[in-house]
Parts: sequence; C-alpha cells; structure tokens
Amino acid sequence: MLPSNTCGRVERRCFPKSARLRKRLEFLRLLNSPHKFATKGFLVVWQENDGSQARLGVTVSKKVGNAVVRNRVKRYTRETFRQMRLLLPCVDLNVVARRESAMMDFGAARRELEKAFRHIGISPCSSALRSS
Repeated sequence: MLPSNTCGRVERRCFPKSARLRKRLEFLRLLNSPHKFATKGFLVVWQENDGSQARLGVTVSKKVGNAVVRNRVKRYTRETFRQMRLLLPCVDLNVVARRESAMMDFGAARRELEKAFRHIGISPCSSALRSS
C-alpha cells in the first residue's frame, strides 16, 4: 500500500502544493501582468516564475454560479493543468473562470484551457524534465 502523501506510481502527474498558487501576494503579482489570453469561458493570466515549475491558481467568482458549479469548474481546470503541467514553461498561471464556463462539460472546458495553454507555449521547465 502506498503512503497517503504520494500520488501513486507516476509521481509527476500529481498536483502537489508546490504546483499551486496559494498566497494572496502571488495572485496580486499576476494582476498587472501583460500576458493574458482569453477563451470562451476562461481568462488566463501568466507570468514567468523563478524557474522551478509551472504553478496554477484558479479564480471563480460567485457570478459563475453556486458552489456546486464553481467547484466543478475548479476541478475541470485543475485536472487539465495536472495533465499538461509538465509541458508548460515555468510560469505562474491564474485561470479566471467566466460565466460561460459554468455551461461547459469537461471536454469543452478542457479544449478551451488547452487552447490557452498552447498559446502560452510548450517548452517544459528544465526541472520538470530532470524529474521525469
């Protein structure tokens, strides 16, 4: 049996705390970033980080829907990022959900987020390559 603090056999596919934006200051730093890309249901704001790995923050306001809808949008966003994070450059991302994201199923949300992530670029962090 695996210890509860591991993500299974494929460790690099998990979503550890080090891959998350968690502090208010980290979100505020992205607020004035010139790097933005809008899709139908999401606005993605990013900025290069210290080079350790891609990190994600998700912002879903009450305008998107009730708690059930907001949590679903956050789950879809985290899962798409988790599957693609090794392909992303070393950036801090804040995905801001728009009202349209509430009506999307997982496939549609994934396509929109992948479009945004491809716009950011596919150039993996050097530390992500070393850990694989």
